[in-house]
Amino acid sequence: MSRKLAEIAHSRAGDKGNTLILSLIPFDPADFDFLMEKVTTEKVKEHLVHQIHGEVVRYVLPDLKAIQFTCFNALGGGVTTSLAMDSHGKSLSYALLEMEV
Repeated sequence: MSRKLAEIAHSRAGDKGNTLILSLIPFDPADFDFLMEKVTTEKVKEHLVHQIHGEVVRYVLPDLKAIQFTCFNALGGGVTTSLAMDSHGKSLSYALLEMEV
């Protein structure tokens, strides 16, 4: 049985130019290993396929029980040049949490 990430984790988005940064932190640190197994760079890129057009890199912060994804070519050319409604990509943390794991 799958469930949405929002049921077990929270996320925050940030941006630098055309690069999107997404954090993923489990509510319960005991779920960290499950997230490590299920939320891969391939799964993130597949889930956000219409938004992310470049590489996705995953950074693991084991002491914090957190994961960070750096998503390149993901903000329509960059915050200052994009006409997108959410040019900073802040709502994409919520989109990530819609992923089923």
